[in-house]
Amino acid sequence: MFTIRKATTEDCALIRKLAQQVFPLTYRDILTPEQTDYMMDWMYSEANILRQMHEGHVYLLAYEECEAAGYVSVRPDGKDLFHLEKIYVLPYFQGAHCGSFLFRQAIRYIKEVHPAPCRMELNVNRHNEHALRFYRRMGMTQAREGDFPIGNGYYMNDYIMAMDI
Repeated sequence: MFTIRKATTEDCALIRKLAQQVFPLTYRDILTPEQTDYMMDWMYSEANILRQMHEGHVYLLAYEECEAAGYVSVRPDGKDLFHLEKIYVLPYFQGAHCGSFLFRQAIRYIKEVHPAPCRMELNVNRHNEHALRFYRRMGMTQAREGDFPIGNGYYMNDYIMAMDI
């Protein structure tokens, strides 16, 4: 059974460590090693995680007993809109419903801080079939798509998935 806790700025190193174990593995067949390295620094250096927290990103950490199993990040993105930024589960815990647990916890958190009806969106790589199936199973639908420059000549080629909550 998973438990959840809101991350603090003291958890930046833990979040980075989890990302190092999940992100490259998730994208090994989709991104070049160079883009993966770039994105790891861009999104998951401790300084950038701390900056994200100061900008309103909230990280929720899932635990199985005392072991961190994964995380989700959400942030407000306008009136009645939230963005699910990241949801990653360590390989050992994949298949144990940790991802759906984190997804539901993100929705619960959004409802706590914004009781009025709102929308949650997320970007998902168009070539990440596993993630696309997961988000569809969780009730999200494809709202639009885009190619978003992230620097160094790289792009995120994403679908934007959405659901009303």
